[in-house]
Amino acid sequence: MLTFTCLAAWSQAQHTEKQVKTEFEKLHQFLREEEEGRLAALREEEERKSRIMKEKLEQITRHVSTLSDKITAVEKAMDDEDTSFLKSYRNIKERAQWTLQDPELLSGVLIDVAKHLGNLKYRVWERMLEMVQYIPVLLDPNTARVKLSLSDDLTTVTYTGIEQKCPDNPERFSNYAVVLGSEGFTSGKHSWEVKVGNKTAWDVGVAQESITRKGKITYSPKRGFWVMMLRNGENYRAAGVTKLTLKRKPQRIRVQLDYDRGEVSVFDSSDMSHIYTFTDTFTERVFPFFCPCMKKDGNDAPLQICPVKVSVTVMSSQ
Repeated sequence: MLTFTCLAAWSQAQHTEKQVKTEFEKLHQFLREEEEGRLAALREEEERKSRIMKEKLEQITRHVSTLSDKITAVEKAMDDEDTSFLKSYRNIKERAQWTLQDPELLSGVLIDVAKHLGNLKYRVWERMLEMVQYIPVLLDPNTARVKLSLSDDLTTVTYTGIEQKCPDNPERFSNYAVVLGSEGFTSGKHSWEVKVGNKTAWDVGVAQESITRKGKITYSPKRGFWVMMLRNGENYRAAGVTKLTLKRKPQRIRVQLDYDRGEVSVFDSSDMSHIYTFTDTFTERVFPFFCPCMKKDGNDAPLQICPVKVSVTVMSSQ
């Protein structure tokens, strides 16, 4: 058993290392594309402003050439006999009148260095937010029953019915299709959203750390479970407390934990309509609780923890 546990830990380490490298490669690729995009913008500006300067220089060259032609014409006329020059003096004077203005100083032809370098790291980071997801709660694979499958990003749990080779460590549930969140709470307010979709059975909520994991489980606040459950596609319950009547079938459930006030509330995420609030006194660490239930009667879909939109607010100094 100890040897198997060591092999399982080694396998976990190898898989985790692979996932870490994959995630960092995505970040590296993003940064490479950002660098290429910004250098391309710099080159485009350089080429555009070089064209403007080239056109201005060509214009000046044409003016100089015209003036040179006039000077040559006057010099040729002056080489003629005096009477001929005097007779054509008025015409030569008009042809010789030319004012070459100083070259106009062009505005905006220098590279906008501030646009390309100003707050560069911040602006790249701000763009990175578009590809970054924040998940408020992650699943703990060391607690998942062996017939459950978790996604690589630890946000989705599916009941497969196929036993995976996992050590029967103390944290793991052995008889029920349950997995806990990876982080427990002993204070503060916390919330997360679970996509339940059209599943016909599921359980979501909060459970205390000391709940039984190897034997029979009975949901109730007295036993450390504050859980909302669905059975047969229509029977909703605040487990161990009361039946629930909902106006519609929620696709997403929001769980809100206020540890200090001893409250676990559940809402329909579509309009944040309140479904039920458990009120109790917490005396130990509590964990997010998930059960996708068995794969039957159209209940094949997983439970998925939804990402939270990340935003940045810049506070101006006063």
